[in-house]
Amino acid sequence: MKKLIIAGGTGFLGQALCRHFEHSFDEIVILSRTENKTEGKVRYVTWDAKTFGSWCRELEGTEAVINLCGKSVDCRYTEKNKAIIFSSRLESTKIIGEAIERCNVPPALWINGASATIYRHSETEPMTEKEGEIGSGFSVEVCKAWEKVFNSFTLAATRKVNMRISMVMGKTGGVFPALTGVVKKGLGGTMGKGTQQVSWVHVDDFCRMVEWFINNKGASGIYNSVAPLPITNRHMMQLLRKKLHIPIGLPAASWMLEIGAMLIGTETELILKSRYSYPERGLKEGFTFKYQNFEECLSSL
Repeated sequence: MKKLIIAGGTGFLGQALCRHFEHSFDEIVILSRTENKTEGKVRYVTWDAKTFGSWCRELEGTEAVINLCGKSVDCRYTEKNKAIIFSSRLESTKIIGEAIERCNVPPALWINGASATIYRHSETEPMTEKEGEIGSGFSVEVCKAWEKVFNSFTLAATRKVNMRISMVMGKTGGVFPALTGVVKKGLGGTMGKGTQQVSWVHVDDFCRMVEWFINNKGASGIYNSVAPLPITNRHMMQLLRKKLHIPIGLPAASWMLEIGAMLIGTETELILKSRYSYPERGLKEGFTFKYQNFEECLSSL
């Protein structure tokens, strides 16, 4: 039986993967805090993401394990939230690695979610897997600690891929619904200077890249899951207004965004940091993006 396991698979990306692999696997197991249940080929198995349990048996002989666990960073960086952001990523990664070590027939592949925000703020220089410069600040420290736990496991029988994911664009979740909501309210103007780069990836290409990792037995290590052509915030907001037929969008200076972020319970870093990452490894090794530029992406959403 060909089986796929997705830890933290009840969210936007996990459910997108379930739909994408519906006909490719005999069974898809979602590790989540929900009660055990079965929906077609998808079986939900309870775990707490930090201790061993009956869920460990699911790993035996599986094709791939994908870990997407982690509290959303779309929140205020209070000390409590910071602690949960760290623990939800580190604990889940650690227990999966330890469970794989105990397997008689380990999974063939372990893909661990990571973030392209690990790179420094850059408006002009692309951050590749090999040459990208690591940044500083809370979000970067989270990324570094997350990858350190993942890299601490040496698994002879399990290939490992560290997937640095950018903003994923899809109709049903991720950043796209939030952006369209802002534009519809007439607030979809330039945010901050507007020169900050936005690295993004269409949800279909995110799923296709996961499939490519599974099928490409030579793929291992760090990969940027980003489309090859980033877009500035100013241009992105212009295209969003055009798509939604909203002629005017009020611009927001950085100080205005600080106030707004406080009111809605988030941080301006998500908007103001320039994320200019580039998928050099994937492109060199043969992965092709269906949606390379943002206009193509928007036309499908």
